[in-house]
Parts: sequence; C-alpha cells; structure tokens
Amino acid sequence: MLYALLTPYADQFQLFNVFRYLTFRTGGAIMTALLIGFVFGPALIRWMRKKQGKGQPIRTDGPQGHIIEKAGTPTMGGVLILLSLSVATFLWARLDNPYVWIVMGVTLVYGGLGFVDDYLKVTKQTTDGVVGSVKLVLQFAVALVAGFYCMSVLGADPAAPEGIATSVGIPFVPLRMFEDWFGAPGVPLGLLIVPFAAFVIVGASNTVNLTDGLDGLATVPVMIAAGTYGVIAYLVGNAIYAQYLGVPFVPGAGELAVICGAILGACLGFLWFNAPPAAIFMGDTGSLALGGAIGSIAVAAKHEIVLAIVGGLFVLEGLSVMIQIASFKLTGKRVFRMAPIHHHFEQLGWKESTIVIRFWIVAVILALIGLSTLKLR
Repeated sequence: MLYALLTPYADQFQLFNVFRYLTFRTGGAIMTALLIGFVFGPALIRWMRKKQGKGQPIRTDGPQGHIIEKAGTPTMGGVLILLSLSVATFLWARLDNPYVWIVMGVTLVYGGLGFVDDYLKVTKQTTDGVVGSVKLVLQFAVALVAGFYCMSVLGADPAAPEGIATSVGIPFVPLRMFEDWFGAPGVPLGLLIVPFAAFVIVGASNTVNLTDGLDGLATVPVMIAAGTYGVIAYLVGNAIYAQYLGVPFVPGAGELAVICGAILGACLGFLWFNAPPAAIFMGDTGSLALGGAIGSIAVAAKHEIVLAIVGGLFVLEGLSVMIQIASFKLTGKRVFRMAPIHHHFEQLGWKESTIVIRFWIVAVILALIGLSTLKLR
C-alpha cells in the first residue's frame, strides 16, 4: 500500500524514494509486525483467557507433565500472528504483485481453517476439532488453486526462463545440466507441477502443525525458514543475482521477501508471549497458516525441494508420526516412545527447554545447508 501511495511522489520528496527499495520495505514489514505483536499481545491474551475458560484441551495420551503444566493455557494465539503478518504485508508489499495475493490467500484460508479447528476444540473441550479428512480435502483444494495460479503467472511472464513454470529444480545440480538434458531449468513435470505444488504446501502446513507441541518449538524454526526464504526470494527475483548464482530467474518473486519479513516479525512478537512457560499457544490457527505460508512461498520462488532441507526439522517431525503409525500397524510395535519425535525425547527424560533449544540449533544448521544450495551447483 505504501509503495503505491508514496513512490509517485518520490521525485518531489526524495525521502519517499526509499519505498522503492525491497530491502527497506522488508525491514519495515519486520518492525511493523513486531510492533503490532507487542502492542496487541497482552490484550489478546487477557481476552482469550476470559473467553476460553479452561484453555486448550491437553491430550490425555500425551506426556503426563503437560496435563499439569500446560492446562488452562489459552490457544488461538495464531490470531495475533495473522493480524501482525497481514497488516505488515499489505502495508509494505506491492499489491500489484500476484504472488503476494497467492501466498496471503493460502495463509489466511489455512488460518481460518485452523481457527475453526481450535474453536471446536475449546468450546467442546476435546482434542478433536475439524474431521481430519475434511481438513485435508480443504487444504488440498486451496493448495491446488494456489499451485495452478503460480504456474499460470510464471508461465505468462515473458521475462521468465522457458519451461520454468512447469519444472522443478533439484538442489546442488547445476542449472546448465537441466538445460542440456531437458531444455528447461529443471525436471519438467508438465501439469503435474500443480499437484506437486499442492503436496508441498499441504505437507509444510501439516508438519509445522505437528511440530507445534512444545513452547516455542515451532515458532523459531518458522522464523528461520522465513528468513532463509526471504534471502532466496530476493536473489531469485533479481536477474543479475540469479544469473550469477546459476539459479532460475523468477520475475516478481523478490516481493515475497516482504512477506517473509512480516512472518519473521510476527513470530518474533508472538515468541515474546510463547516463550516457556507459554502465556498462549498459537494453536492450529497459527501453525496451519504459517506452514501454508512457507510452503506457498517455496512454490512461488521455485525452490520447492529445498524446503525439505530448510524445513528438515518439520519433515523429521512428520516422518516420525508416519513411521510410528506404519510400524504399529504392521508389527504392533512402536519405533519411538511417543510421536511426534519431540515427545520421544521428553519420554527419554530430556527437559522441555533442552529439546526446544537443540531443535532450534538443528533448524539453523539445516537452513545454512539450504542456503548453500544457491551456490554449490
């Protein structure tokens, strides 16, 4: 919004010229989202405590310490994240960029779905919210639309490399090899790129949701992933940097850095209240939305597979659940003491703070490896 309002007057008022710079607007989005979180957080927590009464229902089959320590803590803190993220994005991003609307559309719809899920859990005082199959169908429907529009926008852009819209790159493989083999900057999938994109978005959303089981556990890795993809989006959206690094140029993708900045600021503001012991949980309202945002950014920036590295912690959490279920159904035995895997370490006697901080360290390491894919080709 500010870009459209102020840059036309940049010639008369030199100060307004800074709004043309993507880095300045990204910084503005970070600070705006952070400030909104700090200002509105306390009031939201008080209101949530008043309305929710007993707070978020705690799983009886989970770690027993959670029943005592976390009982009565309000949920739906994702509302604060979505408020901060949305205001900061619409204030600082260029609203004529289609990727901004695609990513924000996924984020807000997933956040709304998570809100309904949280509302049902709180009002019924049960851990069962929206039926899992219904939730998954709705998520895939939204993700398919987002994947299709990302493909359409990129495919219609004359500045985009030929074949980029329907191809997917592989980390650490030189771009010239794809061009020699397939005549495209990646493995050509044709229209299969749409369901592939949907799988990435839905997978990211649900694995972040699974990770959100301890105070601050999901918040910081999401911030790390957002910061990483902010760098990636900025670089692939710049023709000079993309050519230097040997990655496909994605016109318009640079604007996604503003959304990444808004996510970073929103999560940082929320972490102030979510740090152990948490005063509020983000709930599905926040985790589904944030995962969907990161997944759709990865799709729009044409770095889908890199998300499996940058978000490797989320992948690990999701895999631990799938392995646990498969093992129990096939053999009647469990691989982990409890899934997702962060609960396994709790059962081994690790303190919650130890698990959270070590998982943060793992997230940083994986993000650095993900960034290295930009150059090691």
